[in-house]
Amino acid sequence: MESLTSIECFVASAEAGSFSAAARRLGLTSAAVGKNVARLESNLGVRLFQRSTRSLRLTEAGERFLQEVSGGLSSIQSAVANLASAGGQPAGVLKVSMGTGFGREYIVPLLGGFLERYPAISPDWHFDNRPVDLITEGFDAAIGGSIELPPGIVARELAPAHRVLLASPAYLASRPPIQTPEDLAQHDGILIRSPQTGRVRSWTLRNGKAQGKNDGMQAVIDLKVKMTMSDPNAACEIAEMGLGITLTAMPHAVVYLDKGSLVRVLPDWYVDGGMLALYFAAARLLPAKTRVFVDYVVEHFRSEQLAQRFSAF
Repeated sequence: MESLTSIECFVASAEAGSFSAAARRLGLTSAAVGKNVARLESNLGVRLFQRSTRSLRLTEAGERFLQEVSGGLSSIQSAVANLASAGGQPAGVLKVSMGTGFGREYIVPLLGGFLERYPAISPDWHFDNRPVDLITEGFDAAIGGSIELPPGIVARELAPAHRVLLASPAYLASRPPIQTPEDLAQHDGILIRSPQTGRVRSWTLRNGKAQGKNDGMQAVIDLKVKMTMSDPNAACEIAEMGLGITLTAMPHAVVYLDKGSLVRVLPDWYVDGGMLALYFAAARLLPAKTRVFVDYVVEHFRSEQLAQRFSAF
């Protein structure tokens, strides 16, 4: 009977495409992963991978073996994770990815209550403004907006991912009035660079009052490029200084709107970025630590009515 570790190393290597990536996911060395896979191949008497200096590719036998064992391995891992608890409580390291500003503002404050309820869970939270590969990078969950679902990943929707234009009252009082999207061309923009591409994305505004009507109430945002930032909170802080107009997601915007340091520009208009969601593996037996985290966050969003707060209209 092959050891669970050898099969785990095989499946992780097949999914990640390399021994080194599988090693990062499993918390092992690349050499240890390679040795476990080689031992599995030796015991089975069949080659599972075609190896080269640059790639790791499944053989026909490897593809067949992966299909046969991956589902069963996932169930075994989930069962082990659910049993690995203290006094019957969910336990273990909980690795979650979330945006820096969003995580600090909305998720970190939940930590005290969450750990009081589930003291055997050890949070390993990564604050990074980028989408992550949950399977390859070994995350239990991730929070983000409008992420294309890869195979094996599901999402629980939390709130709309709307973006709005913001400026300080002082800036708006000193500049030409903005009554239509076309007026934006006369104004300084504090633009936000994509953490994935390093470029500034072109966004399209929609008219909230005209939502659902096929009347062409859309417009491209055309601001003069005054400056470019990589962090939405930094862009909002610069807008507070009266240096221009920025476009930011509602979870960041409401902090400044609530204290009145920034106001909506063209308040009937917004950018529809899809949905903010919590992503995790579509396992039939989801580890208890992941399940309770997902439920805790979803319940907090519901009780605090954050979906309504994050809506642009």
